[in-house]
Amino acid sequence: MADAYTDKLATYLDGELPQDEMRALDAHVRNCPACAADVLGNVQLKRAVQSAGRRYTPSSEFRTRVQQRLQGSHSSIFSGSRAKASVWRSWLTSATVIALLLIASVAAAYFGQRRLEREKTFSELADLHVATLASTNPVDVVSTDRHTVKPWFQGKIPFSFNLPELQNSEFSLAGGRVTYLGQAPGAHLIYQIRKHQISVFIFQDRELSGLSSDSGVRRRSSFEVDTWTRDGLRYFVLGDASADDIRDLANRLKAAGSS
Repeated sequence: MADAYTDKLATYLDGELPQDEMRALDAHVRNCPACAADVLGNVQLKRAVQSAGRRYTPSSEFRTRVQQRLQGSHSSIFSGSRAKASVWRSWLTSATVIALLLIASVAAAYFGQRRLEREKTFSELADLHVATLASTNPVDVVSTDRHTVKPWFQGKIPFSFNLPELQNSEFSLAGGRVTYLGQAPGAHLIYQIRKHQISVFIFQDRELSGLSSDSGVRRRSSFEVDTWTRDGLRYFVLGDASADDIRDLANRLKAAGSS
């Protein structure tokens, strides 16, 4: 039986399993030390590869130099020409087309890079969520009391935040830990509802890039995710709970943040 789970771990980490199989593997990993160790090792490898990819991503200055050289090569081809007026008009048309293609290329590269950064962010958060739940010590401060968990972060991260009151709800707070997204330090809180574990991540918004300000629950990497900004902080709520549960917890956090 363990071999059957082992064969699915790579697909599980890529978020490509059906939702019922994701939940079954979540439960298995939390109770199987061997699979938990495999998950942690693979998550660390993925994060190392992602870091290396960011390290060698071409800079915007490099792209600009390439585009300028392309423009220069086209100019040199046509600069010595003494064609007739019709040929000159044709050159202008060609130059316009080239310019439009370059603009389209730059725009596509810009938005493609933002989309890539956004997907990397959600992928890393999903990895953090899975790795934390697979750990034997998922939180560093263990408490259901928000008045105990919130002060614990003071001096450990460069910002403060408010946590919601959970009375008359099915949610419970399990605790929290300091985490990192890239080089940005933040808070990682674990909430529970019925048999589901939900991660809440909080970072300084200025430390992140490529993310829109629109909130709303969406499915990413086989998890339901909501994200928004408030008072310079970026919040993420992520888990295998239903979209309604994710939305409910997000709304409680938003209300606490505005109080």
